[in-house]
Amino acid sequence: MSSNKQQRRRQLARQIEKNPFLTDEELAELFFVSVPTIRLDRMELGIAQHRERVKQLAASSKDKITSLQQNELVGEIIDIQPGQRAVSVMETDRSMVFQKSKVVRGSSIYAMAETLCIAAVGVNSAIVGIANIKYKEPVYAGTQLVAKAEVKRQRGAEFIVWVMIYRKDREVFRGKFILVPVDETA
Repeated sequence: MSSNKQQRRRQLARQIEKNPFLTDEELAELFFVSVPTIRLDRMELGIAQHRERVKQLAASSKDKITSLQQNELVGEIIDIQPGQRAVSVMETDRSMVFQKSKVVRGSSIYAMAETLCIAAVGVNSAIVGIANIKYKEPVYAGTQLVAKAEVKRQRGAEFIVWVMIYRKDREVFRGKFILVPVDETA
């Protein structure tokens, strides 16, 4: 095997480890090679295709979510450290858009952010008390979004959580949320 191919495969493995959401098309563009070349490199390295990598990450995070049921989540949580941070992904589709503009409704993007930060705080039940949000760019159907939540601090019973949502490397949404635990006996 040529040293260029070996070097590309090492770099490919590092890129996927750093960002498991990269598709074969994005990797081909990054390495200036064809999609079939990337697929061959992945197979040789034993790296699963994009969809399988995301499913594996989601399955490993499922048991750590205490505040929501799986059917309440908007997006799939693929990494979570309760009380610290969480990451989710969501593939937007035509059911989420305004018919005239084809732009994904803000309510779908907000729901992804809200459920991610509720899951991230790691308490049994919480609601958003205050949200300061900003939509930075329009999102269209067929876009994969990656949301990252970070629990910045706890102030008394409240949690301050920042959420950023990205399309590829571009930030499309950001929010600062104050979450309040809910007394489940009420």
